[in-house]
Amino acid sequence: MFRQAVISISDLWAGYEADTVLEDVNFDMYQDDYVGLIGPNGGGKTTLIRVILGLLQPDRGKITVMGASPKEGRRHVGYVPQFQVEDKHFPISVWDVVAMGRLKPGLFSNTFLSPHDKEAIEKALEQTNMLDLRKRTMNELSGGQRQRVYISRALATEPKILLLDEPTSSVDSQSSTQLYELLAELNERIAILLISHDLTAISTYVKTIGCVNRQLFYHHSKEITEDMLHSAYECPIDLIAHGLPHRVLPSHQHGEEHDRTN
Repeated sequence: MFRQAVISISDLWAGYEADTVLEDVNFDMYQDDYVGLIGPNGGGKTTLIRVILGLLQPDRGKITVMGASPKEGRRHVGYVPQFQVEDKHFPISVWDVVAMGRLKPGLFSNTFLSPHDKEAIEKALEQTNMLDLRKRTMNELSGGQRQRVYISRALATEPKILLLDEPTSSVDSQSSTQLYELLAELNERIAILLISHDLTAISTYVKTIGCVNRQLFYHHSKEITEDMLHSAYECPIDLIAHGLPHRVLPSHQHGEEHDRTN
């Protein structure tokens, strides 16, 4: 059965001025995918997200999002960045933060929200179990609750794809588990691509894992092996499996770096 890729990347190179960060990246992602990306700092994970969002023009290669250019396809993407610019003392409500996902450029008031906008905001809050807290101010929330609000804001755009950059970096372990469980539920309706350094959690919850270090090592599997980690981090790393068996994947050598789904 033919499946249309929601994100398709072919022979992509990207970077900043003379500095090449990504080289020869090939990757296809589909509607039911839940992909986790790991890799060292500076390896190109966030750069890849920027290319997908159309914020960075690749030096060469081809990328499509929902069959269109990244800039055109961006309207189908909900994005949760790693760092949120906020004043914790500013009394903005949960509802108003999520409403930002529906506001057009230059419009910053609930006055401009249509009935459909309000319905989308309410649905997004329901999906993250934050609707009952919609009148709370952000400074009244825990770190995990704030992260749910940011996910709600991304969902309010009614996306086909959800991109998240280190979604659990600022929350405790219990909240982290709850967020991963939430994302697993959302994946029943939406494709998810996330960046994380939480190797144990990411191998538990995502469907497949890719390693990014200039190139993208992706085998359409969720197992993290010593071979994958060595190829991505270029140094020995202890693999803690917590008693769970891991299937040994093919080596990244001998031209197998860029396996793709056909």
